Amino acid sequence: MPSPTTSGPAKGRARKERLNRDLVLNKALELVDAEGLDALTMRRLGQSLDRDPMSLYRYAENRAALLDGVSELVLNELPIHPEDPDWKAQLRHIAHNLRRLALEHPNVVPLLVTRPLSTPLGLRPLGTLRPLEQILALLIGAGFGPADALHVYRAYYGFLYGHILNELQEFVVDPEENEVLLRLGLHRLPSKEFPHLRALAPALAEYDGEAELDQGITILLSGLEAQLTTQPKTSSA
Repeated sequence: MPSPTTSGPAKGRARKERLNRDLVLNKALELVDAEGLDALTMRRLGQSLDRDPMSLYRYAENRAALLDGVSELVLNELPIHPEDPDWKAQLRHIAHNLRRLALEHPNVVPLLVTRPLSTPLGLRPLGTLRPLEQILALLIGAGFGPADALHVYRAYYGFLYGHILNELQEFVVDPEENEVLLRLGLHRLPSKEFPHLRALAPALAEYDGEAELDQGITILLSGLEAQLTTQPKTSSA
């Protein structure tokens, strides 16, 4: 008796998965991860999904909406617990998780760092505002006044994004070269004009992004804790 999977009109044809927003955005993220932001177009995404590109406009009205959706998809992977009473530990966890996401999706980082700057706050996708709202709740719950919490958020994310961009740009000119000055290309710098950079070659060669982030967060949190313990309590009324 013939198998139902090998008989009938569907023989030899794989059934297409039904389109939905999650499927479209996940495929868009895969495309960005593999080929970069410039590769993400409705036509290219339609080819990846084996669908007519016109059918994708049901899930994203244009390319800008598609990029916003990819940003939201990545930020949805960032766990934030505003009810955590240990606000310092929570900020440290968020920092390391954001770094992990950035290293997993380096091509998405420009969407997270620079794209929001061109869009007024209230017009940004709600998913991209979630970290801001939750971190504000965490800090206000810890005792910071609302305006101070916003300043802390800005300093915190300014540091994080600066670190992430710096880490993603770290590279070795010649990985096969044993001499660190040559390996990093620092031998090209005039020794009299850049003595400190040349002297720091071993430290630069041993760059550890995770450790650097943790050290920077420790410095930042120590300052924030000192501010919290010395500032006058602000009435919430």
